[in-house]
Amino acid sequence: MTSLADLWPAAGLRVAAGDLELRWIDDDLLVALADLASRGVHDPGVMPFLFPWTRGTPSQVAQRVVTYQWDARSAVGPDRLLLELAVLRDGVPVGVQALGGSDVAVVRSVETGSWLGLEHQGGGTGTRMRALAVHLAFAGLGLREVTSTAFADNAASRAVSERVGYEPNGAGPVAREGVPVDQRRFRLTRERWEGLRAAHRELLGDDVVLDGVARVREQAGLGGG
Repeated sequence: MTSLADLWPAAGLRVAAGDLELRWIDDDLLVALADLASRGVHDPGVMPFLFPWTRGTPSQVAQRVVTYQWDARSAVGPDRLLLELAVLRDGVPVGVQALGGSDVAVVRSVETGSWLGLEHQGGGTGTRMRALAVHLAFAGLGLREVTSTAFADNAASRAVSERVGYEPNGAGPVAREGVPVDQRRFRLTRERWEGLRAAHRELLGDDVVLDGVARVREQAGLGGG
């Protein structure tokens, strides 16, 4: 019997290290993640996202998660690559880790983004899931660099980038909820990541599992590798 992964290889993507797993967001996971986000992603007095999708009632937040993920599912190809992956710890959905970019088959670069449910923050999961995403980008997809951004007032996100090994890559103003704020940019090259493998093994262990990656590479125009 034909499976969804047979028709759409990204649906079979899974990356795991110990108790931590990144997995394609199927409908069951989508409902669980929408419910998680509805219970809070950050303190109401701050806004870590350029688009304020976390504002509103719990129902509105949950619906935004669903509609965004429905749209993202189709964006896996050479012109646009957007991998939105559920983060599970000990089998429990705790957030989303994304990698995405345009013309990735040519530029070999993606930007990472993520969120964790408020109830799962503060235990080191944010750093480990970013490290696992970086492993997928370099060891799995064969990319050349990974970038990220964070507002100057988002110390937690900036700290994760620094712990994973990203280097500062400029800054500039952007509009956030109608107010100009300073946005910091970060960059991690494949060569720098290779030099940090020992530190990343401390975060992920020695056995990182990459399932379904070769077919996703083909789907994204990155070669079967």
